[in-house]
Amino acid sequence: MVWLCAAAAISYIHRNSIAVAEEAIRVDLGLSKPQMGWVLGSFFWGYALLQIPSGWVGDRFGSRGPLALFSAAWSVATGLMALMTGYASLVALRLTCGAAQAGLFPCSTRTMVDWLPATRRGFASGALGSSMSLGAALALPLTGALLEHGLGWRTVLALYVAPGLAWAIGFYVWFRDRPEEHAGVNAAELALIRRQSAPAETALRNETRQATPWPLILSSAPLWFLSAQQFFRAAGYMFYASWFPTFLKETYGISTGQSGWLTSLPLLAVVIGSPLGGILADRLLARTGNRRLSRQGVGAASMLLSALMIWPACSIADPLPAVLVFSLGSFFASWGGAVSYAASMDLGGRHVATAFAIMNMSGNFGAAIFPGIAAELQTRTESWNAVLMMFFLIYIAAAVCWLFADVNRPIEELSSEP
Repeated sequence: MVWLCAAAAISYIHRNSIAVAEEAIRVDLGLSKPQMGWVLGSFFWGYALLQIPSGWVGDRFGSRGPLALFSAAWSVATGLMALMTGYASLVALRLTCGAAQAGLFPCSTRTMVDWLPATRRGFASGALGSSMSLGAALALPLTGALLEHGLGWRTVLALYVAPGLAWAIGFYVWFRDRPEEHAGVNAAELALIRRQSAPAETALRNETRQATPWPLILSSAPLWFLSAQQFFRAAGYMFYASWFPTFLKETYGISTGQSGWLTSLPLLAVVIGSPLGGILADRLLARTGNRRLSRQGVGAASMLLSALMIWPACSIADPLPAVLVFSLGSFFASWGGAVSYAASMDLGGRHVATAFAIMNMSGNFGAAIFPGIAAELQTRTESWNAVLMMFFLIYIAAAVCWLFADVNRPIEELSSEP
């Protein structure tokens, strides 16, 4: 989990650093705001479209080699962005970077099912989500500070290449796909993991090269509702990860450096909230045995609470208190991230990487669409109010979807239904 969390943090540094640098890039390359919105969103088209193929790779070949390759590829793509001189080439490399990152979390969930018992996965999912936002939170103020201290955006992006390459080499040398293959795992640890495994998960470990039953997976209504909430939840998150620094600068008249630090606060709230949401889900499951309460209940509540924080934040004139209220909403929203990962493991069984990939693909379509739509709304209305209203409705829609994502109907059991 330490290695997986490190990869998540590094990937989000690469993914989100462009948000603070977007004005410098836009001015340097002569792009419009809508063009820059589609540049910001293009990452997620590559990320979304490669989710299912990369999930299949994780189910077929495990995590060790693929994750090392993915990390090296997205790091190189980030570095090459420093050489770009126009709109089309920038979009192409953002697409490439997104495509290379697509396999990170499907392979990570496959590894979590192999290595962790069911009552530890909520916290583990939260830790992974926390690490994502830790990387994003570090990227934003760090990028802002580097830009304000005289480094160009090209130099900043080039500097971010080294951590990903170092991780790829270290992970491949150290990691093994299964506990049985790792010399440091003892018999008691294996017994604990196996005792709390569902039969489908035991089959996952024993049948890694089976054919993927696409009709069975694609007919799962709970998986599609889980995917729908991911679509809306990821679109909502993108407000913080794309236009939030620009929103703060234009609404409150603050500098680029200040916007970087303030934008890190909602992301730091996710760092705290994700593991806490995972712990809450794990404890509910351990004490009640009710997966619907642990997954769907926590997920729906998190989306509703995050939506309710938006309008109080908008009514505050001072930027710091306003961002603190936005951050409280981000804190609640992060619970949904932890339980959505855990729910995909509940539903996926032996096909967890593929099931997770479908869910995450849906989320990244939402993330890809939102920055462009937000830019169009803001440009046409010359105000951020329409964007904030869309932000509110997105989270309400996610809460409704959670009510129908029945985690008591895993994919493997659908084959036995009449």
